[in-house]
Amino acid sequence: VIMLKTAVPEIHVRSSVAAKEFYSSKLGFECVSSWRPDETKDDPCYMGFVRDGVRLNVTSFKDGVLGASVYVYVDDVDALHAEFMSKGVQKLAPAVDQSWGTREFGVMDSDQNKIRFGQIITSSPPK
Repeated sequence: VIMLKTAVPEIHVRSSVAAKEFYSSKLGFECVSSWRPDETKDDPCYMGFVRDGVRLNVTSFKDGVLGASVYVYVDDVDALHAEFMSKGVQKLAPAVDQSWGTREFGVMDSDQNKIRFGQIITSSPPK
């Protein structure tokens, strides 16, 4: 039996420099890998980011479309929201309790990629 282990979102951006600033400095992900076919140029670039075991791949190669949406479960959504506010994250939505049992908020990078962070606040199944 083959079992799937994990899925890693691939987020397309226009600028690897702007993306690295946003995902590292603003959202607190560490850039753990990057590859460029021409190291003398900023783009295109493929980067891997990690925070607390959550991995995001970010690419400025033109083989996809801008405007992805990623959902990340966290253990303290309000503390994470406060962290992002303290770092001046733009396009930061307020944290709200949802009828399906999560408390969540979203951010958007300069390429309209949406990253939502949520915490399960009830053990009842979604309706």
